[in-house]
Amino acid sequence: MNNLNRRSAIALGVTAAAVTPLFALAASAKTKEYGPTDGKEIAPGVRVVEVGTGNADIGAYKSIAIVDVVFQPGAHAPAMMMDNDMVCTIAAGEFIIKKVDKEFKLKEGDMYTCAKGKTDEATNTSALVGVHRIAVLIPA
Repeated sequence: MNNLNRRSAIALGVTAAAVTPLFALAASAKTKEYGPTDGKEIAPGVRVVEVGTGNADIGAYKSIAIVDVVFQPGAHAPAMMMDNDMVCTIAAGEFIIKKVDKEFKLKEGDMYTCAKGKTDEATNTSALVGVHRIAVLIPA
């Protein structure tokens, strides 16, 4: 790192400045505890709670909506077609996620993506209430 030129130093500084708010956001993204009737039921023991919306600075998307999908212990959301691209974070619990071509296990803090037009299925395998925090990317 003895040959750090001005361009590299600027790039490093800009990257650090851009990433710092993401760490603060991740720390503040703790989910609240939801009651059994909060949000809208989409399957037995599975409810969607709207968290917020905002504009997107990504050209392909006009806005982003954040929702928490709350799963009671053992609850299962059957395969559903995704209406939008999404980035999902497991905020609480442990899950088995099934897609057409694969199945995987996730725990708190893990992330995965869902693509528009693809199916996704989830089961809360923990003894706790599980929460998926989902960033739904709304097309421009």
